[in-house]
Amino acid sequence: MRQHAFGRMPFTVSDIGFGAWQIGGAWGDVSEADGRAALHAALDAGMTFIDTADVYGDGRSEKIIADVLKERGGARPMVATKAGRRLAPHVADGYTKANLEAFIDRSLKNLAVDSLDLVQLHCPPTEVLYRQEVFAGLDELQKAGKIKGYGVSVEKAEEALKAIEFPGVVSIQIIYNIFRQRPADLFFKEAKRKNVAVIARVPLASGLLSGKISRDTAFASDDHRNFNRNGEAFDVGETFAGVPFEVGLQAVEEVRALVPAGTGMAAFALKWILTNEAVTVVIPGARNAEQAKANAAASDLAPISADVMAAAKDIYARLIAPHVHHRW
Repeated sequence: MRQHAFGRMPFTVSDIGFGAWQIGGAWGDVSEADGRAALHAALDAGMTFIDTADVYGDGRSEKIIADVLKERGGARPMVATKAGRRLAPHVADGYTKANLEAFIDRSLKNLAVDSLDLVQLHCPPTEVLYRQEVFAGLDELQKAGKIKGYGVSVEKAEEALKAIEFPGVVSIQIIYNIFRQRPADLFFKEAKRKNVAVIARVPLASGLLSGKISRDTAFASDDHRNFNRNGEAFDVGETFAGVPFEVGLQAVEEVRALVPAGTGMAAFALKWILTNEAVTVVIPGARNAEQAKANAAASDLAPISADVMAAAKDIYARLIAPHVHHRW
């Protein structure tokens, strides 16, 4: 698996990382045993970047990561977590240094470390990105040694562009996949110019781009693909990348025709993301060891041809862009 620098930070990371939302919760029943097996398989395959959050299973994801890394010993991967979504209500005024420090202290305990490799503001209200004092507080927490660096996880490309105006922001996490192509219009160019690391999340559009979901697929009551179809719990763009379900299924069938023989559709979708050199790491989730291994294998796929890339862009423009491009 290819390894490279993580922006301006002194970390080397794999181009495919491990997204740890699924082993925390909100994806139906994923047992702790399966979660541990998935993470072990990812690390065995060479992944050196893990992304989690304090709200994934109310700390369950962070604690599983801590236990697995302690069990394995040796060189540690880079572990990024997030803070802010524990606020109730989740409003801009809650993003104080005191609140963020409390969240960070909790994550330090959950992850069993003295300093977090990377903490990301977890899709904060847009107003937060206009408050210098929030980032000044993060600078102070970094100087105190509680965090090695900080970034922002965002919903919109405009938010990403605003966030990287702050010099201390070393990374941006944003949704980017075949069904969400807008970040490549302008944001990626600016991120590359400023050497800001880009973490691409929701790479498979909540499983749509795995090609394994159909109209008859049933999702558990505690799976966000059931309870957040219309944004009832959080931004609708996090579920199926904001694409209406039936439209997504139609587009998937057109994408399927582009996948080379012998290649899985999920692996193809991950490789498509990595074709853009502005992407530092893509973070698919995994429910079990088999999925983690399959995700890792995408790193070594042959490059996607220009013709196929153009065809994927055409599918996006015709079917998907009218629903998502103006929103995120």
